[in-house]
Amino acid sequence: MEPGSVGFDRAAEYYDRTRGVPPDVAAAQTSLLAGELSERGRVLEVGVGTGQIALSLAEAGVPMAGLDVSMPMLGKLVEKAGGRPPFPLALGDATRMPFHDDAFGGVVVRWVLHLIPDWRGAVAEMVRVVRPGGIVLVNLGGFKKTWEIVDHFLEAAGGVRFAVGLDPRDPGSLDREFERTGARPRLLPPIPSRDDTSIGEFLDEMRDGVHSWTWRVDAEVRHRVVPEVRTWAERRFGSLDAVLEPDLEIVWRAYDLP
Repeated sequence: MEPGSVGFDRAAEYYDRTRGVPPDVAAAQTSLLAGELSERGRVLEVGVGTGQIALSLAEAGVPMAGLDVSMPMLGKLVEKAGGRPPFPLALGDATRMPFHDDAFGGVVVRWVLHLIPDWRGAVAEMVRVVRPGGIVLVNLGGFKKTWEIVDHFLEAAGGVRFAVGLDPRDPGSLDREFERTGARPRLLPPIPSRDDTSIGEFLDEMRDGVHSWTWRVDAEVRHRVVPEVRTWAERRFGSLDAVLEPDLEIVWRAYDLP
């Protein structure tokens, strides 16, 4: 994953608006993660982006560092922090991290592994940079009825795959990869969440190429396919004004390193 290769430079200005979670959910998530990370020393977030996770953890007292492939995303993080880096930041590749062995007490990674073709190499790097007895916390993302809409769109667009890396619907492969390193997987308590975006708004985002899984579909194809998906979705779900995902769970996977 070379710097900029995933195209997140384009998303820096609208990422927080389209990828955020409700404030109460964000607070519960920060509390859960901080409980796992406290007293471990500095923690690295891989794919730190605009700092949605790392900034909150830093405010909660967890010493943080961040790695990302996109300089504009890191720039937005610095802007949110008042114009100065709030903790060490690095521009780099998750499969070739610019850190020495055993540099961190833990790693956090959210909504990233589906973007990395060599996701197993990224796992190996996480294990390398975390010292023995440390922890890796992973959130793969996840939907309920959204998956059905996404799959219909991608099939109509020519059979484009959602993930170039690890499919979020295959957490077992991630568990097995960590287990090969001697790590012990466990699930953290799920956090109730929701996505108040309407189905119609989500279809507009697909048409406009807001989400990374749409970026491999040409704009002309998106604009041609989405009206058909809209007609299908209205038949399938009823009103397009309905909330997309009123009942979600945020699930973090913990990997305790030997």
